[in-house]
Amino acid sequence: MPAEFNWPIRVYYEDTDAAGIVFYANYLRYMERARTEWLRSIGYEHAFLKSEHGILFAVKNMDIEYIKPAHLDELLMVTSALRKTRGASLVFQQTIKNDKDELLTRATVKVACLNASTLKASAMPEELLMEFANDS
Repeated sequence: MPAEFNWPIRVYYEDTDAAGIVFYANYLRYMERARTEWLRSIGYEHAFLKSEHGILFAVKNMDIEYIKPAHLDELLMVTSALRKTRGASLVFQQTIKNDKDELLTRATVKVACLNASTLKASAMPEELLMEFANDS
């Protein structure tokens, strides 16, 4: 089973509705940030991949389940696990839990690798694929 990357995030006022509950779209932002920080943790930043390899990543599809709401001021843990690597795509399993370890949200996210100029599917550099294999 692949290694997991955990990213803590605090719920701020701007993340919530009038009742102090996290607006549903913000869970997507939290997951995006966690995937970005996972990539950074293994030595790759989006700007570097674009400038040096001419690629970028974009979410192709997502299956998400909202189980329980997160609330203002809670400390959340976003977990990202790379489940599948293909030449031009990655599949992540992501979860968000609160500080009581209660599962709030889970998602399967497919991310496509794109040519930064044409925005068409592009194979990932071999060094990146090898790094993903080492991180699993």
